[in-house]
Amino acid sequence: MKMLHGLSLLSLAFLLLFSCKDGKESVFPSQPADVAADKKQIAAMLDSFNAAAANAQYDRYFKYYAAGATFNGTDATENWDKDAFMAWAKPFFDKKTTWNFSVLKRNIYFGKQADIAWFDELLSTQMKICRGSGVVVKQNNEWKVQQYVLSTTVPNSVLDTVIKIKTAEEDSLINQLKK
Repeated sequence: MKMLHGLSLLSLAFLLLFSCKDGKESVFPSQPADVAADKKQIAAMLDSFNAAAANAQYDRYFKYYAAGATFNGTDATENWDKDAFMAWAKPFFDKKTTWNFSVLKRNIYFGKQADIAWFDELLSTQMKICRGSGVVVKQNNEWKVQQYVLSTTVPNSVLDTVIKIKTAEEDSLINQLKK
């Protein structure tokens, strides 16, 4: 019985090893064929996306968002669809008082589908270090932001102080949201 089990495992390992062409085919058949190239393309898009905001280029910035995209900002009330975010942001772009984010560290991940990826990044901003994260989708051979989440980071050493500062305002919002 042990011999049969060992042969079955050996056969399975052999099949897995040699069923992929040249051993480079993805475990997920629909994963991007060239993950490195897609990562470079996504990183370049995100860098251009941030540059468009920094340079107050409204049309260019929002062309990086997919139709139906969402934006979640640092305030708990900032949960907008693309159109609402565009309306909120327009005065800042018009006055050239937009945000300037530069990437400090970025990770890009892929799942089973070749046209979806997600990212997280640490950003240097006017709010000091923030975290940007989101989902990007490939449409017509271009990567677009489907969801973007901007979060401020709070060092653990000052978290208790920050909680005290925001308690009154956020307790009120918690009560509203529970209704």
